[in-house]
Amino acid sequence: MHEDFWRARWSRNEIGFHLPEVNPWLLRHWPRASRGRVLVPLCGKSLDMAWLAGQGLQIVGVELMETAVQAFFAEQGLVPEISENGRFRCYRAGGIELWCGDFFALRAEDVADCAHFYDRAALIALPPEMRARYVAHMTAILPARCEGLLVSVAYDQSRRPGPPFAVGAEEVRSLWGREWEVTLLESRDVLNENWKFMQQGIPWLEEAAYRLSR
Repeated sequence: MHEDFWRARWSRNEIGFHLPEVNPWLLRHWPRASRGRVLVPLCGKSLDMAWLAGQGLQIVGVELMETAVQAFFAEQGLVPEISENGRFRCYRAGGIELWCGDFFALRAEDVADCAHFYDRAALIALPPEMRARYVAHMTAILPARCEGLLVSVAYDQSRRPGPPFAVGAEEVRSLWGREWEVTLLESRDVLNENWKFMQQGIPWLEEAAYRLSR
């Protein structure tokens, strides 16, 4: 979505997409032997980054809203160092770097040593035309040997507007499958755990986790 949309959401504290606990898909499916740097696109103030850092990983999160970046460090009790890096303002503390700026300004040299990425809320935050651009940019900047964990949702998009947008298995494979090996790890109906969707009359809501490998 456009910058003004997200600024309005954060200013009104409409951040229902932010979970108050670590994402269960991450806990179940993150490769335990992983090491090095992890790219977290459109990261918000997700607690998942603190969990990943606790596994000994170095985090590079990219987030448009500086409010979210500042909130993350405050809630973690960390005082970050702040510096300017091209088109980004970088906050660093405790093995976590959050780059505040436009994700599409990220360059290959910025993430050349990222062996992993984690996408829980980036792909499903974007409308169709931006999803293709996002995947193309990820493919262009990430190194040849890279593996990612993607969490997606699917439902009847005609029943409610996004975000989160419905991105089912067929679209995931269409977007990523040309350059990445796409492996479905798990999927299940989680409608009973999402009362807002139930109130809107959504008959089913599927969440799925995928492993993406170059």
